[in-house]
Amino acid sequence: MSTKADVVIVGAGHGGAQCAIALRQNGFEGTITVIGREAEYPYERPPLSKEYFAREKTFDRLYIRPPTFWADKEITFKLGTEVTGVDPKAHELTLSNGDTFGYGKLIWATGGDPRRLSCAGADMAGVHAVRTREDCDTLMAEVDAGTKNIVVIGGGYIGLEAAAVLSKMGLKVTLLEALPRVLARVAGEELSAFYQKEHGDHGVDLRTGAMVECLEGDGHKVTGVKLADGEVIPAEAVIVGIGIVPAVGPLIAAGAAGANGVDVDEYCRTSLPDIYAIGDCAAFACGYAGGNVMRVESVQNANDMATCVAKALCGDEKPYKAFPWFWSNQYDLRLQTAGINAGFDQTVIRGTPEERSFSVVYLKQGKVVAVDCVNMVKDYVQGRKLVEAGTSPDLEKLADKDVPLKELM
Repeated sequence: MSTKADVVIVGAGHGGAQCAIALRQNGFEGTITVIGREAEYPYERPPLSKEYFAREKTFDRLYIRPPTFWADKEITFKLGTEVTGVDPKAHELTLSNGDTFGYGKLIWATGGDPRRLSCAGADMAGVHAVRTREDCDTLMAEVDAGTKNIVVIGGGYIGLEAAAVLSKMGLKVTLLEALPRVLARVAGEELSAFYQKEHGDHGVDLRTGAMVECLEGDGHKVTGVKLADGEVIPAEAVIVGIGIVPAVGPLIAAGAAGANGVDVDEYCRTSLPDIYAIGDCAAFACGYAGGNVMRVESVQNANDMATCVAKALCGDEKPYKAFPWFWSNQYDLRLQTAGINAGFDQTVIRGTPEERSFSVVYLKQGKVVAVDCVNMVKDYVQGRKLVEAGTSPDLEKLADKDVPLKELM
C-alpha cells in the first residue's frame, strides 16, 4: 500500500472534494490521496440539518459524487483517519493509527469542530451538535424514541435552521441566544427582527439576551437548561449551535502562522512550504471586506478556494478573488446573501418584511457592499452586480422595490 502521494488533501468535506475534482479537471496526472476523519465519502453539509433531518432526502442523495466516481478518477481515500502531526521539513504526516504518510503538496481542508459549551453538564447524553451525519443520526434516533422538548442554544444560521425544521416536525422548541438579537454577527437589525418574528409565529419560544448557566441532568442524560436568572427550561435534548473552532491544531503546532484559523496569502498558501489551506479554517485578506483578514464559513468559499489551489498546482496560479455568496432556507423563506457587510454604516430596505418578501441593502460610505434578499431572487441576482461594481446608487430609487436594481448601475 502506498505511503505517500503527490498531493495529499486533509479533509473530505466540500473543499477537499472540490479540490480533488478540480485537480483532475485541470489535467493533474499525479497521485491524489484524500484523508478524512469521518468514515463517509464526501457529502453535502447544508442539507444535514434540513432535508436529511426532516427525512426529505436519504443520505445517498447527499454524496457530492457517487463513491464509484472517485475510483474512476484514481483519487484514493483514507477514511476514518485523522492527521495528528505535520512535519513540514520531511513533507510527512502522522496519522491517528500511528502510521506516517508523505506528501509532495499538502492541502489542508479540515473546516472546524463545533464550539462546545464550557458550562457544567455540557458532556451529558442528549447534548448535540449538527455538523456530521453521525450527529444528525443520533438526534434523529432520540426524536424517533419520543423526544419532544428540544432547546437550541445559539441564534446563528445553524440554530435557526435547526429550530425551523424541528418546529415543523411538531416538536416543542426553545431557542436561546445570548446576544440581544439573533444573527447579530452577520446581519443588520432589520433581518434579525424579521427572523425573530417568523420563528415566534411558527411556535418557537425564542429568547434573546438568554445566558446559559449550566445544563442539568439525572447524572447521565440532560433534563434541562438552567439560565443565569435561575429559570430551568425542561429539555430532553439540547442542540448547541454556537459556531466552530477551526481544526488547525497540527498545522499551528508545526509552525504555521495563524490566530483565528491558519493564515493564507492571496494564493491560499500557508507560511509553511508546499502547504495550502482552504475553506472554513483558512484566514485571508478579503477584498470584499475592505481587506480585513477573516475566515469565511460558506460552501462557496470552500469550493472556490479549492478550485484556485487546484489550478495553481496545474500551472495556472492566480490570486483568490471569488465573489462571496451564501444562502439559508427556513420554513418557506429563502434568504440569499451577496457580498460581506463588514463595516456597513447604512441600510436601505426594499419591499416590506410584513409581506415576507424584501431585501436589505448594506452600504458603506454610500457604496453597496452587500445585500440580504428574502424571497427576492431578482434583487439577489441584480444586487450581486451592484456589490461587485461598488456602486453608489440614488438612495430614493434604491428604496423603491419597483425600480430594478440593474437600473442603478
